Amino acid sequence: MEKKCVIQQVLWQLILFHCITQAHLNDAAADAVRDLLPAYAKNDLSSLCSWADHVKFRYPWSSALHYINTPDNLCTYSYDRDCKDDSGEAGRCVSGAIKNYTSQLLTYGKSATQNQYNLTEALLFLSHFIGDIHQPLHVGFTSDEGGNTIDVHWYTRKTVLHHVWDDNIIETAEEQFYDSYVAEFVDAINQNITVRKWSNQVKEWEDCSDNKTTCPDKYASEGITAACDWAYKDVTEGSVLDDEYFLSRLPAVNLRLGQAAVRLAATLNRVFRQS
Repeated sequence: MEKKCVIQQVLWQLILFHCITQAHLNDAAADAVRDLLPAYAKNDLSSLCSWADHVKFRYPWSSALHYINTPDNLCTYSYDRDCKDDSGEAGRCVSGAIKNYTSQLLTYGKSATQNQYNLTEALLFLSHFIGDIHQPLHVGFTSDEGGNTIDVHWYTRKTVLHHVWDDNIIETAEEQFYDSYVAEFVDAINQNITVRKWSNQVKEWEDCSDNKTTCPDKYASEGITAACDWAYKDVTEGSVLDDEYFLSRLPAVNLRLGQAAVRLAATLNRVFRQS
């Protein structure tokens, strides 16, 4: 019997990792992931979906790598303008982190004495950050910290807008449509990727221009557009978000999760094919 989701972790990451990505890996990538995962993970990438969140306390420098702050209401993203931390250090944002950890993983296959990187951590960071960059409010406005300072009610529950997109929409969809079973939610997304709604878009989602291994700037530009079109739209401080918001935004959540799963798998497939 499938387990219900009772683990307290960001559902956005759980859905992305849980059974989606590894189903789309080629043999070389699957072997590399198996090699890099710690033994206690039992070849299950989903078991470590929240690792990058948990290590913020051990690695405080990593906190800035989970998001991008863009100018309020411009609804555009520019790497040179936006990818920096609060101190102004360039490259310290989720897009820069994806580029960095992709580059690190491209060294896979070198001997331990030749390789200066912790590739297990690189894999876990990269996987998590590709999930983050597809959550629209991880590419949000500077003044509200990606919706983290916008207080709202999700039906009757007090929360913040960022949490609505990390968890509440997915949690409500699981309860209403999938009897709270994560695996059924995942299966619906997989079906849309492989044979249904999105199957003819997968190649376009996978592609990166100029034969790049990954293209996070493309994902970030999509993210701020989705944030403006869906996450922020018609929301103000104290808004009550109910069925109207939930049902109109759920397709955008499903789409971004599907894109994230496809692109994470495609990135890992390209990385380890080149190793």
